[in-house]
Amino acid sequence: MEKTISRPGLSALLEKLRGSRALLVIAIAVGVLISFLTNGDITTAVLSSALRQSTPLVLGALCGLLGERSGVINIGIEGQMLMAAFMGFLANVYTGNLIIAVTVGVLTGALLGALLAFMSVTLKMDQIIGGTVINILALGLTSFFYQQGLTTHGKLQPIELGPLADLPVIGRVLFSNPPITYASLILIFVVHYVLFYTRWGLRTRAVGEHPGAADTVGINVKMVRYINVIIGGGIAGLAGAYLTLEAVGSFERAMTNGRGFVALAVMIFGKWTPLGAWGAALLFGFASALQTQLQFGGSSIPHQFIGMLPYFLTIVVLAGVGGRSRPPAAVGKLYQPE
Repeated sequence: MEKTISRPGLSALLEKLRGSRALLVIAIAVGVLISFLTNGDITTAVLSSALRQSTPLVLGALCGLLGERSGVINIGIEGQMLMAAFMGFLANVYTGNLIIAVTVGVLTGALLGALLAFMSVTLKMDQIIGGTVINILALGLTSFFYQQGLTTHGKLQPIELGPLADLPVIGRVLFSNPPITYASLILIFVVHYVLFYTRWGLRTRAVGEHPGAADTVGINVKMVRYINVIIGGGIAGLAGAYLTLEAVGSFERAMTNGRGFVALAVMIFGKWTPLGAWGAALLFGFASALQTQLQFGGSSIPHQFIGMLPYFLTIVVLAGVGGRSRPPAAVGKLYQPE
């Protein structure tokens, strides 16, 4: 005979989980405070690096969740980021204008988003295959056309937000960043508001959960999916522009280094919500920043083990919460109007 959890027992379990999360947050805050009092410069540097490392991941996750909330799986985030990084880099080389270069990167991502939408919605291809096509296409084109020795015209520099940048700890972490990092923080809250507090967001979620019911009340399922996937592609393009125009200032073959796939893990860990994805991206970014600090700090741990820390953390997190996360019901399913 199966055992069932009574309502009081279930409530107690949920309260216990909430309490453990609160304790974890408090423990992290106390640890950061103690670390700051011990060595403020290193602590601030690690936290700043964590925010920077999380920027392309949360942008990629926003791209993925916009698509999946409307019912389209996007595993082509890696290719969208890589192609946008390359095109933004070339625009910087040949125009010397960083604003134009960022715009080119965003438009490149949006164009690839339109390609994915065309394959998935219009041609009704398998969405996994469509995303794979984009990844292979981006890797092949960028590797073939890239030329060594191209000279860029600088990269985006940090902008300090007045007295806020002088605040202890959070000043240098949150208020002294380049433009795309600021844009990513704004986009997190904009996408959250649009998805959960606007009519468009309600229609998007309806299409992702039950496109047939959405169609019967007059919602254009194809248009909703097209627009969301294209906007998501533009956000992935911004992530690619971040890599070449803000973080590095140059381009290397396959420089995304799997960030698009990690962004998918971040999206799942965040349960298809912008704020949840941001928290997951910060966790991965912190692991990456800690890895870098351990390597430069002369740790006795072999560098191979230190290097795999962020990815090991991703696997653990997905194994722990991936099975309990519920994706949109219609994600990945072709819709044929009757």
